[in-house]
Amino acid sequence: MFGLISAQLAFFLSLGAFLAGAAGSLVFWKNNKAANLWSNILAIIGSLFGLVASLSVILTGAVFSYAISSGSPLMDISLDVDRLAAFFIFVISLIALLASVYGIEYVKHFYKKYNIGALGFFYNTFILGMLLVVAAHNAIFFLVAWEIMSLASYFLVIFENKEKENVRAGSLYFVMTHVGTAFILLSFLLLYSFTGSFDFSVIKANIANVPPLIQSVIFLLALAGFGTKAGIIPLHVWLPSAHPAAPTHVSALMSGVMIKTGIYMFIRIFLDIMPGGPLWWGELVLVIGAVSSLLGVLYALTEHDIKRLLAYHSIENIGIILLGLGSAMFFFAQGMKTLAILGLVAALFHTLNHAIFKALLFLGAGSVIAKTHTRNMEEYGGLIRLMPATAFFFLIGSMAISALPPFNGFFSEWLTFQSLFSGLATAGISMRWVLIFGAGALAFTGGLAAACFVKAFGATFLARPRSEEAKHATESGTLMLVGMGVLAALTLIVGFFAGWVAQIISSIVNGLSAFKKVDVPFVADSSAFHLQSGFAQVSMLIILLSLVGVSVLVFLAVKIFTKDRKIKIARTWDCGTELGPRMEITATGFSRSIITIFQGILKPTKQTSIEYRDAEMRYFQKANIVKLEVADVYGAYLYQPLQDFLTRIANYFKKIQSGNVNAYVLYIFLILIILLLILTV
Repeated sequence: MFGLISAQLAFFLSLGAFLAGAAGSLVFWKNNKAANLWSNILAIIGSLFGLVASLSVILTGAVFSYAISSGSPLMDISLDVDRLAAFFIFVISLIALLASVYGIEYVKHFYKKYNIGALGFFYNTFILGMLLVVAAHNAIFFLVAWEIMSLASYFLVIFENKEKENVRAGSLYFVMTHVGTAFILLSFLLLYSFTGSFDFSVIKANIANVPPLIQSVIFLLALAGFGTKAGIIPLHVWLPSAHPAAPTHVSALMSGVMIKTGIYMFIRIFLDIMPGGPLWWGELVLVIGAVSSLLGVLYALTEHDIKRLLAYHSIENIGIILLGLGSAMFFFAQGMKTLAILGLVAALFHTLNHAIFKALLFLGAGSVIAKTHTRNMEEYGGLIRLMPATAFFFLIGSMAISALPPFNGFFSEWLTFQSLFSGLATAGISMRWVLIFGAGALAFTGGLAAACFVKAFGATFLARPRSEEAKHATESGTLMLVGMGVLAALTLIVGFFAGWVAQIISSIVNGLSAFKKVDVPFVADSSAFHLQSGFAQVSMLIILLSLVGVSVLVFLAVKIFTKDRKIKIARTWDCGTELGPRMEITATGFSRSIITIFQGILKPTKQTSIEYRDAEMRYFQKANIVKLEVADVYGAYLYQPLQDFLTRIANYFKKIQSGNVNAYVLYIFLILIILLLILTV
């Protein structure tokens, strides 16, 4: 009973703290310093209560629900926090806590230009909306919470509204998120028409009343609606623009947790409310996951804007999560529920891991941006000497997202591989193609991700500074470093204790009605994990000890074999010229060969301009500038033609707006006649 009361009380205290944070920000509207402290401290308190509530539910099973019935289904408020919802509340609260600690110091550089009261209001409202989204148990109330989250995040995207690019990014995000909401609304209306309720429990109990064809239509509508928020390809076009436009600690929340609300609803609808769909559902999700992961990392490789690069990696990692979720749906449709658990555990584990290391990377990028005043990696360089702590934390995040052991990204990707490989051993020959495609895409993605972060870290922190701002950068403040440091520690802690984390996540999966009394296909302790089939096993302790041992041996070997070698430090010879940034490989140059290999997909364009020392003598070049650009093919070949088509249609119908009131009355009269004819037939 105490667990039940404490979890419920902590959750409502969390919601109350975020409400107070939003309200207090309005009170301190004209006092930037007070608004910053109030909004972030209340967000920290709300996040702590959220962590207490979620951990209480996850560890003790003390699920709770809360409902207010108004007599009208349009006004009912229904909350239900089971273990699945609690898991996502935990992820939201964890990242919000550390982003808010970081934000106290980061936001200071906005004091002279922008209203921090507005930032604090929408920031707390945004987190509140995400918590309500995963706790909502009524479709109408869910849509209200969804709209709160979407609108608050829109205003955060355009917070720096003096930058026209940010306003354009916000406009695109606003349109795309509401297109997605339209699909979600249609899916809920179809469920209501066959079940007679907007309550998720009632819908779930009466899902047999929904014909299979209609269920497939609902699946496609939900896939499009929630997939837009998750950023799956080709519905991702808003994400690379919107995430970089927001303040950095907001970008960490949007990229680390907001897009996961789409994943939450995928699991809630496809494997809880409406489980047992046909095989092609899982196959489609697997294919979308494979394509999103592969193209996401390819587009990231082409970027020299550090925040856009990280945004594209969010698309990649959503694809990896969908590989696990798709395999779970694939196995569930074939009655192999034990393997379905393996795939779903992999998806949830990577959901947690991605939130941690992506938030770390965004906060690291924000630290660099705050000191150099640019997002262009071509203007960085040499920052490891001036910002050593930031460089160290960014390096840890880079290794985690590249799935290098013993960090957390390694284990969840390894688990995703095991779910796909296990399916290859049991699925029929005709069904193996999608699993092979998914495993191949995941392997390819891992290699390209490592290459991308070699570029990102090297271009940002190594070599020589390539701008005056980079030459004079200084280390970030204590609170910013604390936010990054805790996340960096978590990448190692979660990676080392991956066995325990997998056990906890498996209990969350077993809490879903479709997976109750289903045996978990693996055995795990603190750091070891092995499949009961004997197909694979891993020990994070052995991996860690092996890495330490190899590092020590290499260090000793270098010391022994070079003990008599004299080291002489001298300037590098470069044909008599001074060493400078022009001798360094750029971020664009690093990825050019990979872009060339995939030019059939990426469609790169190259512009070359030459500046001569003397306009009359075309022999001595002063500068040779090569500009390599990669356009998003989906924007160029899908959304731009669609926009042009809609514009033509709008211009055509604009002709009927003559401004003549008599004409408008005639239109109304004709429509009434048509309606009367329809009703009398």
